[in-house]
Amino acid sequence: MSDEEFLVSTKQYLKTGIHIGTKFRTKYMEPFIYKTRPDGLSVLNLKRIDERLRTMINFISRYDPKDIILVSRRENGWKGLRLLHEIIGATVYPGRYPPGILTNPNLETFREAKLMFVTDPWPDRNAVTEALKIGTPIVSLCDTNNQANNLDFVIPCNNKGKKSLGLMFWLLSKLYLEKKGLKNEGQAFDYTIEHFTEE
Repeated sequence: MSDEEFLVSTKQYLKTGIHIGTKFRTKYMEPFIYKTRPDGLSVLNLKRIDERLRTMINFISRYDPKDIILVSRRENGWKGLRLLHEIIGATVYPGRYPPGILTNPNLETFREAKLMFVTDPWPDRNAVTEALKIGTPIVSLCDTNNQANNLDFVIPCNNKGKKSLGLMFWLLSKLYLEKKGLKNEGQAFDYTIEHFTEE
């Protein structure tokens, strides 16, 4: 693929380390792995990352912001989640996901959601478990070491690095607005990737 066919330049992808996986790989993530480096780290395929991002945006843009919950137990995702909330209005839980949000209608914080988005299915497993109980579709960022069973859609990426997560949430905000017709394609987006990236 040429740079023009990617959502951002390959240089930008590589700069954020979005493709750098871990030394552990699961059978679920093998189709997305390009190679294993001499130091043992698996490298994700940029083309597959880009393709899955496009599909994810088309899928998520079918939902209104009020119907989407985004979760990140990983601190590197908190800043991006909060800004994403400001921009598109979806409900976000940076940090601990409070139990019962989706399953206990007696809670003041109870919400009905049509889509759950998690940064990492392992630390965010409480949110995944609740979504599974009520049949809410689950979209997740997944690194090479993640188990992807119980997930409806996987976006392969480095889901631990702050630059990688910053790029993910920047793209999600920008492209969601475009797909929903809330911003014209090519129109200036007033935020940079750095705005979404933890210091």
